[in-house]
Amino acid sequence: MERKIYLDNAATTYVSSEVLAEMLPCFNTIYGNANSLHGYGREASAIVDRARDRIAHAIGAAKSNEIYFTSGGTEADNWAIKGIAHAYSNKGKHIITSAFEHHAVLDACKQLEAEGYEVTYLPVDKYGIVSIADLIHAIRKDTTLISIMTVNNEVGTIQNIKAIAKTAHEYGIIFHTDAVQAIGAVKINVQDMEIDAMSMSSHKIYGPKGCGALYLKNGVRIENLIAGGAQERGKRGGTTNVPAVAGFGKAVEIANRDIVINQQKLKAVRQYFLDKVTDRIPYIHVNGHPHQKVNSIVNISFEMVEGESILMLLDLAGIAVSTASACTSNSLEPSHVLRAMGIPDEIAQGSIRFSFGKNITRSDIDYVVDELEKAINQLRSISPITKAGRR
Repeated sequence: MERKIYLDNAATTYVSSEVLAEMLPCFNTIYGNANSLHGYGREASAIVDRARDRIAHAIGAAKSNEIYFTSGGTEADNWAIKGIAHAYSNKGKHIITSAFEHHAVLDACKQLEAEGYEVTYLPVDKYGIVSIADLIHAIRKDTTLISIMTVNNEVGTIQNIKAIAKTAHEYGIIFHTDAVQAIGAVKINVQDMEIDAMSMSSHKIYGPKGCGALYLKNGVRIENLIAGGAQERGKRGGTTNVPAVAGFGKAVEIANRDIVINQQKLKAVRQYFLDKVTDRIPYIHVNGHPHQKVNSIVNISFEMVEGESILMLLDLAGIAVSTASACTSNSLEPSHVLRAMGIPDEIAQGSIRFSFGKNITRSDIDYVVDELEKAINQLRSISPITKAGRR
């Protein structure tokens, strides 16, 4: 039987057994509509309340009513960016983000630009870090919102979120962060970090797909997302997906509970992988910050080959990796993240993201590096760049 190894956990994870056990009763035992007033509804509502409490506790929110459930991180990003911008449009129509963000943020900003808003896209340095000096320089009197992601989904760089949020507040500006890749990877306390709004997603932390949340600090205004019901404090209509919400709440609780032991393991695995790859494969570039990074993501550019070709050969060996974010994996364009970091297109085209899960073993890494070395050697043997004399 073909060996199968999954190294695309930044795209999605499996649903853990603990999470699945939490969800199962919601399908055929406690199946009421959480907004119904009878006993079945109250049972379902209690499950939703418990999930909200779990998430609020895990991220250090002041109150559980600051958690609003969504269909995922993309919806939460869109709601935060457009909803806050619209709610404060009388104050100004200028927004600041970075060129390094997930497309859920970038595309939402593009839509606002089409409505007449102005957006400043901050540059990042070669490691993917936003400069506080650049941020201050970009702030205007009509700036109403700053949105900078906590952890980049392609290279794993961790931003200086507390400093960015503090800067925003010094100028009376609301701060939002996309923390989809951060939950379970770094400690999050929204009060200590001065975060006003934060997007989260279930399926990145061993929870079900189709569920996420927006943390919104009480007092921050936001335009209602969906009309048609009083769910989520009247801000997002629609029948609550109780099984997914239950699973998400449990997944966040587990991620917070096991963060230390999981990160210790992932850090060791990441270093083991990098040591073997750098020892056996020449002409590579490890992208992202060398130290200020999460342990689960490694992005490497391999010179003289294309990422799609590497991906396909690894896939034939039963190894799943990605060339960029899953949301843009069908694009032939070089990653906008790598471009923002100043990586030349010819190098960026040969980039692969390896994202590790908590079930990875050193034996898995040994197999991956063996197959990766074979793939790179095979592709370089037929590369016109290699034949042109690159050694």
